[in-house]
Amino acid sequence: MTESSQESKPDMEEIVSLCKRRGFIFQSSEIYGGMAGAWDYGPLGVELKNNIKRAWWKSVVQGRDDMVGMDASILMHPQVWVASGHVATFADPMVDCRSCQARFRADEIEGDVCPNCGAKGQLTEPRMFNLLFKTFAGPVENEASTVYLRPETAQGMFVNFANVLAATRRKLPFGMAQIGKSFRNEVTPRHFIFRTREFEQMEIEYFVRPQEAERWHQYWMEERLSWYVNLGIRPENLRLFAHAKEDLAHYAAACSDVEYQFPMGWMELEGIANRTDFDLRQHSEASGVNLTFFDEEAGEHITPYIIEPSAGVDRPLLAFIVDAYRQEEVRGEKRVLLRLHPSLAPVKATVLPLSRNERLVPKAREVWALLRPHFMTQYDDAQSIGRRYRRQDEIGTPYCVTVDFDTLEDEAVTIRERDSMDQVRVPIGGLVAALREKLPPC
Repeated sequence: MTESSQESKPDMEEIVSLCKRRGFIFQSSEIYGGMAGAWDYGPLGVELKNNIKRAWWKSVVQGRDDMVGMDASILMHPQVWVASGHVATFADPMVDCRSCQARFRADEIEGDVCPNCGAKGQLTEPRMFNLLFKTFAGPVENEASTVYLRPETAQGMFVNFANVLAATRRKLPFGMAQIGKSFRNEVTPRHFIFRTREFEQMEIEYFVRPQEAERWHQYWMEERLSWYVNLGIRPENLRLFAHAKEDLAHYAAACSDVEYQFPMGWMELEGIANRTDFDLRQHSEASGVNLTFFDEEAGEHITPYIIEPSAGVDRPLLAFIVDAYRQEEVRGEKRVLLRLHPSLAPVKATVLPLSRNERLVPKAREVWALLRPHFMTQYDDAQSIGRRYRRQDEIGTPYCVTVDFDTLEDEAVTIRERDSMDQVRVPIGGLVAALREKLPPC
């Protein structure tokens, strides 16, 4: 039984240490000193990331009758970014320190003291810094061959509006959903994977009649907030934050963020914006292609309004780890565990022989082979059984399956549950069914 638990939120150093030590996340190019704003997902991290994307896709595409999927190209015609306003306006205010030459976002600076070297009065006036990554398509590097790495996945859905409408014969309201990489030349990437230069997005563009936009905006705010709660985030660590009119992007009529209480404070997980008809109008005018919808009820062509729930993958991943992190004392020993929702846990079940005894190992590997086609699993026989339980607790594995000497006689194994540490014995022949009953369907 658990004797005591520590409910205080871990600091970021504890999270970074856990992520590296257990193979969730590594610094990109670490052996060369690292690359700022870039991170590599290790064996457990890639599983957790895929599980988050799978849960999102199941919720917003598979489970609905009004959504279709997309996977647009990262490289697009450069005029896409001119029409969208990114070339002219996609910028952050930036300041430099004349003393140490460090560079910062202006909204991260308080007063006139450099956060890096402490010099007073050495900061420049803010100036705008465009966040688009430029590159060149083709063998000649000149202005005519300039293209951009997309800063968001949204525009790929907007420019395909007519294609999707023709192919699917959808009626309003309907949406497109996409998961994909985006790139922003951030001035100061920070807070581990919270703000990076390369990241993955999960975005919905939901097309509605203009007069229904406010209602659908409210619907999607509630829907997206519930998604995090249903996957185990404690409600007290989530809130909706509505942006003031003067702080809205040029295309938006309204925007609210789902915020999470990270170790560094309340910060954005996901934005839900009413983008009005700005994007479809801009691309229609710039391309000359009609991007309207014929509304049979009204008997006229309309340009739909767009409600956009836009989340990264990295920030929710960080929030899920932080929220699941616990420290407990069990029989006088410290236990660190991740209480991840079973559908998100990188490893669903781990097979543990009681020891490396030559009689136990073949049977344990036989059990492991039985589970592998059905669940993401591990096999661990290094060190004592207690240490192996602790390792699995720390990476969030919901169930451990122990093969002991009794198994050789009764053909049964012990299932140990992560959070309660309760144990139950089941026949090997019924093991897959028993775990399926405990775990959510993939």
